[in-house]
Amino acid sequence: MRAGWCGFALGVIWLQSQAALPEWVGWCGLVALGLAAVVVAVWGLRGGTGLSQLRIKPRLRLFAGWSAVWCAAVCVGFGYAAVRAEMRLAASLPHAWEGRDLDVVGSIKGLPSRDENGTRFLFEVDAADAPVAAPVAAPVANFPCVIQLSWIADDAPAPPLEPGERWRLTVRLKRPHGNANFGVRDAEANLLARNVRATGYVSAPAHAVRLPGRARGLSVIVDRWRAALRARIDAVLADAPHRGIVVALAIGAQDEVSAADWLLMRGTGTSHLVAISGLHIGFVAGLAGWLAGAVWRRSAWIGRNWPLRLPAQIVAVTGGAGFAALHATLAGFNVPAQRALWMAGVVALAFVSGRNLARSAVLAWALGLVLLIDPWAVVSAGFWLSFCAVAAILFAVSGRPRLRDRRQPGDDDDDSDGNSDGNGEGEGNGNGNSGGESKSKGGNAPGKFPGLRAAPGRRMRSFGERLHSAAHVQIAVTLALAPLTVYWFAQIPLIGPLANAFAIPWVSLLVTPAVLAGVALPAPFDAWAFHTAHALLDLLAAGLHRLSGPGWALWWLPQPDAWALAAAALGVFWCLAPRGWPLRWAAPLTWLPLLMPASPGPPSGSFRLTALDVGQGTSVLVETAHHALLFDAGPGPESTHAGERVVVPFLQAHGVTALDTLIVSHADSDHSGGAPAVFEAIEVHQMLAALAPDNALWSSARQHGAATLPCAAGQRWQWDGVEFAMLWPDAGPLQGKSNAHCCVLRVSTLPTAASLAAGRIQTAPPRVAALLTADIEAPTERVLLARDRGALRAQVLVVPHHGSKSSSTEPFLDSIDPSIALFQVGYRNRFHHPDAGVFERYNARHIELGRSDTDGAMRVEASPDTQGAALTLERYRETQRRYWMDR
Repeated sequence: MRAGWCGFALGVIWLQSQAALPEWVGWCGLVALGLAAVVVAVWGLRGGTGLSQLRIKPRLRLFAGWSAVWCAAVCVGFGYAAVRAEMRLAASLPHAWEGRDLDVVGSIKGLPSRDENGTRFLFEVDAADAPVAAPVAAPVANFPCVIQLSWIADDAPAPPLEPGERWRLTVRLKRPHGNANFGVRDAEANLLARNVRATGYVSAPAHAVRLPGRARGLSVIVDRWRAALRARIDAVLADAPHRGIVVALAIGAQDEVSAADWLLMRGTGTSHLVAISGLHIGFVAGLAGWLAGAVWRRSAWIGRNWPLRLPAQIVAVTGGAGFAALHATLAGFNVPAQRALWMAGVVALAFVSGRNLARSAVLAWALGLVLLIDPWAVVSAGFWLSFCAVAAILFAVSGRPRLRDRRQPGDDDDDSDGNSDGNGEGEGNGNGNSGGESKSKGGNAPGKFPGLRAAPGRRMRSFGERLHSAAHVQIAVTLALAPLTVYWFAQIPLIGPLANAFAIPWVSLLVTPAVLAGVALPAPFDAWAFHTAHALLDLLAAGLHRLSGPGWALWWLPQPDAWALAAAALGVFWCLAPRGWPLRWAAPLTWLPLLMPASPGPPSGSFRLTALDVGQGTSVLVETAHHALLFDAGPGPESTHAGERVVVPFLQAHGVTALDTLIVSHADSDHSGGAPAVFEAIEVHQMLAALAPDNALWSSARQHGAATLPCAAGQRWQWDGVEFAMLWPDAGPLQGKSNAHCCVLRVSTLPTAASLAAGRIQTAPPRVAALLTADIEAPTERVLLARDRGALRAQVLVVPHHGSKSSSTEPFLDSIDPSIALFQVGYRNRFHHPDAGVFERYNARHIELGRSDTDGAMRVEASPDTQGAALTLERYRETQRRYWMDR
């Protein structure tokens, strides 16, 4: 079964990396391959009957048989995931219904998330009415079952929303769409994994009606229980700084964890402790199992002999598995919780049935069950981190001898055999003794049993060996998760092993039991437990702050490609192999591609321009051979948090740990809102901006060590054979509205060496240029035209004001004469950018167009060429396409 489940998982992972779901030809090929693999597997594993005329060696036949098993399992996993995907994508919002008011009736699903901007929640739709005057009607059966809504608190706060409540709401929806950027998590995949097939907001809060009755079902009961627990914690801890962590450890909801706590724990590699992870579930399940067994064995105290009817070991195992199920349900059934639950369940079933399963088989069963329930679990970081951590532990301890007492002749026969696998799973004798009791044979005189005098020494040696085993496991987990941490988070916390060495037992042995005690105890005793848990978290935060102080504590690395990740995984396997494995000292050499600096920038004399998909806003990264410039930073907390969600993760994944210059074109929030997040995460050497003197960004830049300078026409500098020239605004006080004094930057390559050698420097124009225009409008365009038309000519244009009809005048476009024009716009934005007439104006000039709402991030490689300009345009949604995009 191990091979079958692992092959099934490979098939599921393969499907989630496809650009499109299989058509009928693909299905025919998949079925044919699967059937052929089944035939070969039967032939290879059952002695070759039916094909005995093929005289093949038994080992080769066995190898072919097991290879066929893997192939058949991969086909099954791929087909199963494809069928589930087709079923889920079948429900979709009709294009004609996007952006229109429509009435939906349904119930609140899950736990609503609240902040100062309003409430966000999932809504399970029972019925939907078509919008008035809709061009086409869609079958109600295909309407999304689950939608994600925001109740925006503009004039009045949103009413309290409880799980299971039924409402009639007037909403405006759009199809699931997320920002698509290189090296940044795919938001659309996350929506698909949660079965969210439309997103939107409550467009008429005054017309919302709470309906009588509630939704029914076990999930609603669980959600209401979780909501009640969150309300109890909120009432007890109020505005306590670590209240969000207590909530997360109690019910698995992480939306209330503060930004400061996230930053601290990510920087120390302890963010996994914020979730109800498999470690926590395993610990409390083991504690519950021990307690159930202990109570069962002592039933004689109340005049019962329960162990004679049912062994205490079975009660302990099933009790632990049952409590794991309860705790996983309380955690919201996330992937680590599922993994721990299925492992506990498989172990319990094997024990009750009298079977002995290998630990790798238990992990394989858990892997298969998780993906059978949720094939989209593989798109989350938690899936990989959870399963790889457990796999690393099992592999690291597989070749180590179990710890045993070193007995002298005549020593007492200790009950405990001292076994430990480093994973918190010890082997006892099944009678409740923990190794502290001994069975005397023929008396207990000290002179007859000299080993008793040596017991303290043996126990010290045993403790040292257990400590060494725990350190070995911690190192194994750190090594195994390092490549994944770099891939998902572009960082390696160097103090992670040290921080986890005390954070894991602190949270698992002290904080989590205190939180669970608060969950179980009635008022007012629950308040004492929650306050105790928060006090323990205060001490933990203080210790982590001390560790995270040095700058070297966090190592930022660029996101590795597939080959570097594969080489690092091979190195982990090699390094954790049992003793005696050849050339283990050479394993770190395979990590060199992972640790190398970011891929080199464009060649000297060229530049690379990346227009990020930040929704309705602007953020453009310009790179030369050895320098980086960021033009605007996208929206901030007042809107979509794109600076924190998109810009900073993109820069870190791209290996940009320092910006030579940050240009903030003007004060509009869709251009400047993300700048504070950039200052917090990235080293900025210089900021140029067209901002009022009292704008807070000036002081923020200086506090983070950046030199500051206002944008002014005439500013010029050169990096690596590329010239940067500021064309607007004029020096002096800023006048008019913010769009009237935006920074306008021209980036151009310098004349080539061939031009210089031929003496044509005076007549040869720069080979390639790009013009970044921010939000300038027609009046500014006319001023720039009147000054110098030649200075505006550029092959690449970031379209002014997102394609607004107030800009991109025809004389301006004729003067620039671009080959490529990039529109940075949000999907179905409320400004209706780009304007249809303006877009057609570009299209009529046969300009190659890119739009962030349909193409995602756009990357232009610009370099001089003997024949003119060499330009290449890469669209994210083309090169990184997945089957769920635009569905």
